[in-house]
This record gives sequence, structure tokens and C-alpha cells, in this order.
Amino acid sequence: MTEIGIVIIGRNEGERLLRCFTSILQHTNFKAVVYVDSGSTDQSVNIAESFGTDVVLLDMSTPFSAGRARNEGFKHVIHKHPKLQYIQFIDGDCELCDKWFASASQHMKEHASCAIVAGRLKERFPDRSIYNLLCDFEWNTPAGEVNSCGGIFMIRKSCFLEVGGFNPEVVSGEEPELCYRLRENGWTIFRLAQLMALHDSAMTRFPQWWKRSIRSGQGFAQGYALHSSGSNYKLLDLLRIWVWSFVFPCLIFFSAMWGSPWCLFLFIIYPIQILRIAKNINNILDDWNHSFYYAFFNVLAKWPQLFGQVIFLTKKISKKHLTIIEYKQ
Repeated sequence: MTEIGIVIIGRNEGERLLRCFTSILQHTNFKAVVYVDSGSTDQSVNIAESFGTDVVLLDMSTPFSAGRARNEGFKHVIHKHPKLQYIQFIDGDCELCDKWFASASQHMKEHASCAIVAGRLKERFPDRSIYNLLCDFEWNTPAGEVNSCGGIFMIRKSCFLEVGGFNPEVVSGEEPELCYRLRENGWTIFRLAQLMALHDSAMTRFPQWWKRSIRSGQGFAQGYALHSSGSNYKLLDLLRIWVWSFVFPCLIFFSAMWGSPWCLFLFIIYPIQILRIAKNINNILDDWNHSFYYAFFNVLAKWPQLFGQVIFLTKKISKKHLTIIEYKQ
């Protein structure tokens, strides 16, 4: 796999990072692998160094972001190995699966317009919590040409350079934002049905899920702000969040206060929405219990996502720098 470079990013992943390196060792000789650490305080750096791979430590005086870490890893690996054609990005809490490199690179060779190829990402421990299970649902998307992907993917080196890589200022949703710029340049994003990697969300508590949802709402708002001129990027996501978490509740409360208390029964729109989402997603999950879990948390997420948007707006107005929201701690 001399044509493929690998960039691993992480922060305090510990045992998960060890599994990540072990999985990669099965497929490569580590000549074109770099680990980028974002200020870990555990043994992550020691684990990476024990495998003999290159390690890049991010300057802690500059705010961390996954995009910044991936950019630094990309620069390092192509500087040492300028003949690389493709770069595989992977997070330190993931394990690459067998045959992924061969399938992804083959797809790239056969589809010259494809900038990014990703595969099926599965949760390693979906039974440990409903929140891990929700992540597995989130990643179970159809194969084919798509608008965006998550942070685990293979990209053409030339495409990454063409658009200037990740925007390091984006603290959430940096992958869809990169995909958007690639598609604007005429490139395509493709998802294979093949299993790509196992992911360990390590999300076992409700506050972790809540923080992750806040982060996604902040990412929607930042993404729209970056591309609002002449574009509807993330606009529908923003509107859905505001309508379901703010507009509808306010209309119902004001109608009950100024009209009839019976207007409070209009809140039935929320269980109806949950039923509608569950019915649609059950075509994919084929499990009504799982479909209701997904639908319930999909609706509930609108409130922390709204809070994430408010955080973004207040920081933008006050001209404060956005920082990543960590949910695993």
C-alpha cells in the first residue's frame, strides 16, 4: 500500500488508540503513517511512539480542532512521502477493517471524478448504551454517491490540496464542510457498502449525548455562516431546529395563554413527529424498538442543537474564538 498514507488523530484515547494502531499494523508497514495528538494527558503519545510511527504534537497555544489536526497530519505525511496518491484519515477511537484499503483505492482508480470514498462505519459496542446504539444508527446510511461523510475516509491527495484541506476554524461538522467545497469544485463523494471501520463512541451517559448534540448544533450554525453568501448550506438543518425547538413551543404556549388552555393539546405534534420518523427509519432498521429510540432522540436533539446555535451566535457577536466541545470526558 505504498500509494496510501495514513493520518491518525486523537486526544486521550488510551486503549482505543492501541486497538487503532493494531488494526492498521495488519495492513501496512507504517512507513507512511502519522499520529497527530491534540494535547493528550494520558498515555496516547507513548502508545503511538511504541509502534515506531511518526508523532506530531499540536501547538497548545492555538485552539484544537479535528480539522487542524488532520491538516497537520496531511502536511507531515506528504512531505515525507511526496509520491502518495491517497490519504486515509482515521480517528484514534476507530479500527480499520480487513480489505478496506484495497476496495477504497480500487474505487478511486476506477472513478476519476471521486474525491472521497468512505464505507460502513459500525459502532464497536452498540449494546453498552442506547447512546452508542444511536451512533450506529446514525452511520447506517445507504451506499452510493452522497453529499458528505464522517471523519473516517480516503481522499485523493490532489483534491485535498486543491481545496486547501479542512478549515481549521470549524470545530464541528468539518467533514461535511470539506465535502461541500469539493462538490462545488465538481468532485463526487462516494460511500461503499463495505465495512470500513469499527468506532468506539464510549458514550454511556445522557450528558455525553447532550454535549454531542450541542456540538452538532454549533457545527450547523458555523457551517451556514461560512457559506451563507449565495448558498443554502445547512440552512434547512438550522430551520428545522428552530421550528421544532422554539417556534412551535412558543406558538402553542402563547395560544394557550391568550386563547384557550386546550391549545396545549397541540403538543401532540411531537409524538406524531416521533411516529412519522420511526415509520420511515424502520424501513432501514427493521426493528420497531430501535426505530422508536432513534425517532425519540432525533426529536429531543433539537433542543441541545438550538443551544449549540445560540453558543455560536453569542461567540460570533462577542468575537470570541470557538472551541471544541468534548463529550467523552
